[in-house]
Amino acid sequence: MFFMKKHIPNTITCCNLICGCIATYCAFHHGHQVAFLFILLGAVFDFFDGMTARALGVSGKLGVELDSLADCVTFGVAPSAMMFTLFNHVAYPELMANEVFFNVMPFTAFIMAAFSALRLAKFNIDERQHTGFIGMPTPANAIFWGALISSSEEWLTSPRFNAFFLFMFMVLACWLLVCEVPMFAFKFKNMSWEDNKIKYIYLIAAVAVLVCSGIMGAAEGFVWQSLCRGVACCIGLYVAMSIVASYLPKKD
Repeated sequence: MFFMKKHIPNTITCCNLICGCIATYCAFHHGHQVAFLFILLGAVFDFFDGMTARALGVSGKLGVELDSLADCVTFGVAPSAMMFTLFNHVAYPELMANEVFFNVMPFTAFIMAAFSALRLAKFNIDERQHTGFIGMPTPANAIFWGALISSSEEWLTSPRFNAFFLFMFMVLACWLLVCEVPMFAFKFKNMSWEDNKIKYIYLIAAVAVLVCSGIMGAAEGFVWQSLCRGVACCIGLYVAMSIVASYLPKKD
């Protein structure tokens, strides 16, 4: 019975990895919406594997390493693959409108996969990240890009948003992954308002954003796109609130 029990969390982690592989395949074949759905599904498996391991009392080093490898695929390679295909369709400004940029720029998307791997490796050895994060979590980064690309590809590939802006936006995301900015995690030692104020405010604001996005989408007949944009806004709000909270005076 114990032999079976100890493999349950790792099986869930492998499901996360499989979701990442499918998301990557879909991204390369221009199925960005399906790719985003599998990134989300991978995030669900990622949430439950650690929880299951702790509940069953079978946490171990193998699970930690496997989890990082799975996350690298689902939250690093998969969104980078989405970015790769986007670079193949994005508008290029006049100074970059030549074969060199056309052929090279798409491959710069995988810089984000490298920074995601670096962020995951740092997380495994950083003793400060037991109750919060230092830098943007890879699932948040992947969900942001998945939501943005799958809902706003037409705008991102229009002349209003060209390859240079996309590249600089990606560089900013890479920096956020490995920066020394503290970002809150949804781990509650207790349920008091005073100790979890920033988390409760964020959750209330995020629900409001998603509800408004759903209502606006239903009214305009674009529920999926509107909800995805709402999700991207929620990730942006999470980063902004984390940065603001890091500058607030800490309670003794």
